[in-house]
Amino acid sequence: MMRTYRLLAVLLPICGGCVVISKQIDPTPELAEAKVRPGITTLLGDSIQLIRGKRIGLLTNQTGINERGVSDIDLLREKKARDASVSLVQLFSPEHGLRGTEDRQNIASGIDQKSGLPVFSLYGQQTVAPPDSLLRGLDALVFDLQDIGTRTWTYVGAMVYSMRASARLHKPFIVLDRPNPLTGYIIEGPVLDSSLANPEDPTPARPGQAFALWPIPLRHGMTMGELALYFNDVLKIHADLHVVPALGWRRDVWFDLTGLPWVKPSPNMPDIHSAMLYPGLVAFEATNLSVGRGTPEAFQRIGAPWLNAAATVALLRDREIPGVRFYNESFTPVNPSDGKYAGVLIPGIKIVVINRSALQAARVGASLLWAISKTAGSRLTIDSRGFDLRFGSPSVREALLRGDDPDVLIDREYKSAYAFREATRSYLIYR
Repeated sequence: MMRTYRLLAVLLPICGGCVVISKQIDPTPELAEAKVRPGITTLLGDSIQLIRGKRIGLLTNQTGINERGVSDIDLLREKKARDASVSLVQLFSPEHGLRGTEDRQNIASGIDQKSGLPVFSLYGQQTVAPPDSLLRGLDALVFDLQDIGTRTWTYVGAMVYSMRASARLHKPFIVLDRPNPLTGYIIEGPVLDSSLANPEDPTPARPGQAFALWPIPLRHGMTMGELALYFNDVLKIHADLHVVPALGWRRDVWFDLTGLPWVKPSPNMPDIHSAMLYPGLVAFEATNLSVGRGTPEAFQRIGAPWLNAAATVALLRDREIPGVRFYNESFTPVNPSDGKYAGVLIPGIKIVVINRSALQAARVGASLLWAISKTAGSRLTIDSRGFDLRFGSPSVREALLRGDDPDVLIDREYKSAYAFREATRSYLIYR
C-alpha cells in the first residue's frame, strides 16, 4: 500500500535575523523513523542557493555524511563537478581530526589526502576558532558535526567559536543539522553552575572551555541547529545564521531508529549505548577511575585496581536505579588514550541499559560516585574542578561525597533542567 505525506517548506524568522529553513514531514511514525535525511541532503536538494556562487569552507569530520554514508566533502566536490558555481575550497577539523581517528592534543593542519583540500585543525592544546586570515578568503562557512546530546561535547564549542568568527567578518554561517542521538525529548541536569561557565573564545590570558560553555543541562535535548539558534541569541553573537534542518526527525526518535548510519563521533564513542551512558560517566575522567577507554565498550564500564567492585555493585543494586543494571566484571584497558591502567586486568562495574526511555544518566553517575566513595574511601581521588566542569555542580559532588542520598540530590536538579527547556522552546525546530 502506497503511503503519502505532506512536505511543507517555509522560512521562519528567528532571533532577529537568523533563518531556519524549515521542512517538516508529516508521515506515519514508522515511516519517519526509517527515512530521516540530514541537513546536507536538504542543502544539496533545494537549499543550494545558500552556497551557490560562493567560496565555502566546511567544518566537519567523519560524521558529516548523508543518509547513504557519503561524506559532505565528496558530495560537495561532486556537486562542483556538475555545477561550477559551487566551490569548496577549505576544510576545518575539530577535536579528533578530520577523519575522527585522533585522541590527543595538537592535531596538525595539512592536506586531506582523499580530496586534496587544505585542512586547518581547530584543535591544538584546546578547541579554537578559525583564524580570520582564512575566513577572509571565504564567502561562507558551513558546519556539519554530529553532536551526542551532552553538554560536555567540544563540537558545540567549535560551533560557537566559529559562529563568532564568522559574525566578526560578516560571513554567513550555515549549520547542516542532524538528529540528537539521545532524542530531543528527554533532558536532565545538573545545569552547569554559572560560576564554572565560559562561552568566550580562548585567549592567552584565559583558556577556553569548549566543553563547559554555558549553564545548560548535562543532557540538553537539542540539536546542533537548535543550539546554534540559542547561542546566537543569548550570547549576542549576531551571526548571519542559517540552519538547514534534518527531514523526517521527531524529538522522540532515537538515533538507531532514524535509518542513518552510526559513525563514531569520537574514537571512544563506539555505539549509541556508550552515548546513552556518557553523560553520567564523563565526569569520572577527572578521577583515578577508568571509564573503559581502551576497551570496545568505553563509557559502559568503570573500574580501577583498588575498586571493591562487588561491594559497590551490591550498593547500587539495592537502589534499583531505573533503566540500568550493574554487574561485577573485570576488564583490561589496551593502549587507553587516558593512560589509565594500560594492560592491567582491573576490577570493574559493567553498566547495561535495559530501558533507555527510563534511563537517567546523571542519576547513574551520581549513584556511582556515592557508592564508590562509600566503598573506596581515600583510595578514590578526584580533580574537583575537572569533575565539576563535566558534571556541572560542585554542591552535588560535595553532597555525594558526604554520603547524601543521590536520588534526592538529582531530583532537585530537574527543576532547573525543566526551566531550561521552557526557556528554549522558541529555538526548537522539530516537533
